[in-house]
Amino acid sequence: MQLLHVDSSMFGANSASRQLTADVVEAERRRVPGLKVVYRDLAAEPLGHISGGHLGAAQGTGLELPPELQRDVALGQAALAEFLASDIVVVGAPMYNFTIPSQLKSWIDRITVAGQTFKYGPEGVQGLAGGKKVVIVSTRGGLYGAETPGASLDHQEPYLRNLFGFLGITDITVVRAEGLAMSDHRAASMDAAHSAIAALA
Repeated sequence: MQLLHVDSSMFGANSASRQLTADVVEAERRRVPGLKVVYRDLAAEPLGHISGGHLGAAQGTGLELPPELQRDVALGQAALAEFLASDIVVVGAPMYNFTIPSQLKSWIDRITVAGQTFKYGPEGVQGLAGGKKVVIVSTRGGLYGAETPGASLDHQEPYLRNLFGFLGITDITVVRAEGLAMSDHRAASMDAAHSAIAALA
């Protein structure tokens, strides 16, 4: 069994999402003996944003790609292969300006591929990546839960739930730590996230 561990925070060792995704991975290691873990750090090794050149390469136009685009297309294909081969996907998703980091969006653009992870048929869209377990580690400085005044600004968790659901994945767990920029919330929120992770194992 394979687990894909994806981090996207730009804050390195100071990142709450990185600390929590590492804990999720350890919990999954305890739960699944012999688990193979593949790690992708989207801040250290970002994928390029999708461009017309990427679309041309995907459509097989036959045009020769510049070397840097050839490399990026190959990296994107590797990211898709990792995702398809994984049974468990752990995604570190901090909130930046009410949504996900752009480097995480670039990864999503590489795994959301018609004919690979979804397709359109007579009855509409069909997700092709079902059977996976996805754990989203959501971190944010403010409070954006459904019961808060800031709920309408949350374009992070709903987007990710919808995206993975579109790909056919129904086993989605969100481990959340919010209010991290608020001194009276941070410790309790991190403790709650650690308790949720412990329950995974």
